[in-house]
Amino acid sequence: MKKTFLVLLSAVFYLFYFAACNYETSADNKSISTDSATITKGKALFNQHCSGCHNFRQDGIGPQLAGLTASVSAEWIYHFIKNPQQVINSKDERAQKLYKKYKVVMPSFATFTDDELKEITAFLNSKKVSNRKVSKDDRKGLTNPIPDKIQLSNLVVELKQVTHFPPSIDSGKLPMTRITKLDFKPNTNDLFVLDLRGKLYKLQHNKPVIYMDMAKLEPKFILQPGLGTGFGSFAFHPQFARNGLIYTTHTEPPGSAKADFSYADSIKVTLQWVLTEWKADNPFAPVFSGIERELFRVNMVAVNHGIQEITFNPLATPGDEDYGLLYIGIGDGGSVENGYPFLAHSPEKIWGTILRINPAGRNSANGRYGIPPQNPFVKNQNTANLGEIYAYGFRNPHRISWSKKRQMLVCNIGHGNIESVNMVLKGHDYGWPVREGSFVINPYGELNKVYPLAVNDSSYHITYPVAQYDHDEGKAISGGFEYSGTTIPQLKGKYMFGDIPQGRLFYIDLAQVKQGTHALVKEWKISINDSLKSLAELCGSKRVDLHFGKDARGELYILTKADGKLYKLVSATKK
Repeated sequence: MKKTFLVLLSAVFYLFYFAACNYETSADNKSISTDSATITKGKALFNQHCSGCHNFRQDGIGPQLAGLTASVSAEWIYHFIKNPQQVINSKDERAQKLYKKYKVVMPSFATFTDDELKEITAFLNSKKVSNRKVSKDDRKGLTNPIPDKIQLSNLVVELKQVTHFPPSIDSGKLPMTRITKLDFKPNTNDLFVLDLRGKLYKLQHNKPVIYMDMAKLEPKFILQPGLGTGFGSFAFHPQFARNGLIYTTHTEPPGSAKADFSYADSIKVTLQWVLTEWKADNPFAPVFSGIERELFRVNMVAVNHGIQEITFNPLATPGDEDYGLLYIGIGDGGSVENGYPFLAHSPEKIWGTILRINPAGRNSANGRYGIPPQNPFVKNQNTANLGEIYAYGFRNPHRISWSKKRQMLVCNIGHGNIESVNMVLKGHDYGWPVREGSFVINPYGELNKVYPLAVNDSSYHITYPVAQYDHDEGKAISGGFEYSGTTIPQLKGKYMFGDIPQGRLFYIDLAQVKQGTHALVKEWKISINDSLKSLAELCGSKRVDLHFGKDARGELYILTKADGKLYKLVSATKK
């Protein structure tokens, strides 16, 4: 039930829960180092490998970890970090119970040295249970927000492997790649695929060739700790062949430059997200070279929920309001689960929003881009509102796309309960963090609890999803596309999407999409060489890390990060 369920569930994720189960008495951990240098080294390791899932105040993607070593032995922690699967297979009661609950096995950290294990544990030991509690809420949350199960349809889609991307990590650990986005160069059939670890590939005869290497282009580029950090997204300008403009987002360390969007100095900055415009020397060259121009940068509280989606409306043509305007999905930056919910859910703040800007304009506060006059908050009486904002109230907007009827569809990765598909309307509020899907949440309370809507809910003017599922069915939604190709008529009128970690595949019929109602989510299956397979079976990992792509002809693709493979949907049957 955690939105970002991202690549790396850090070792400690399970450790704390094992401790919380109280199957054993508290351990004597007097031998854990209290040396400041050791703790500092452990903090650096924690920030790199664990901080995207954990903090020491509020449960997030994983549990808060304050007080961990008061409940579990250091020796047990070492063994689990080294080989979690082995501990689970040994019938360890804690591990078994947690695997049953979370249905995912964290990666092994077998490469950690004994000293590194001791350093991480020393840092965890320095974090005692805080007296600072979340606000108490005695209401009983819903144990099963959406009781109905997702129906299995009779749709089976045949996949054909297109290519295999080279590993972007040399440790041999999964995921081998972090391929997350496929898109095409306007007015061509050229396909490009992004690896978060820093490479943008162009497919040449179905072979990946590096087009942009962010580490070489941006000296301050960082890709750790993984999760959502790194090379976030890319978008070719609709007139790229003429103007050579391409837009990217990437991460840099805190304080790399002055942020255009920041918050109080008392709140930590973990990293910065940067939106950049690049002008290619030759738009037709096989490898990018050119100059850059920074549009803006944003401070983020944590490493998750950054700027991982930018796109132009592919249906817009010259003369349309949308033509040449860049849409930008900005997550809440982990602000809510780290105790700063006031940073999100406001047209006065950039976190948790979808922006629409004119890269060719210059009327922004920093003078580097334009704010379209048709944006909803441009002429608002509240002068503190940001004119860039198109809609707000998102935790982590994942993939922005448009249906053939020009419905703007955005998937929102949820926290502990709900994953949703939203039809985004100009100026509307989509609720996070006072709503998760179509349920109430207390942003200052227990974020894993959701409650039914109140009778007078309409007075809050919140716009709810057009489709949603709960964490009985999946953990983090992978945004998709309407099928608009011609080779698979069985997919006509369907919006295809899925669940990132588990790799389950879903669709909704767009004829059912209507604001104020929920379209029925159905599951579909895949085959390869006419043999039914799951994506987990294909990539050899229980954590699939599923993403979708679409080419210029409207045909759809599936990317699996665990093994770095790209598949094309080529035919379908109904069985």
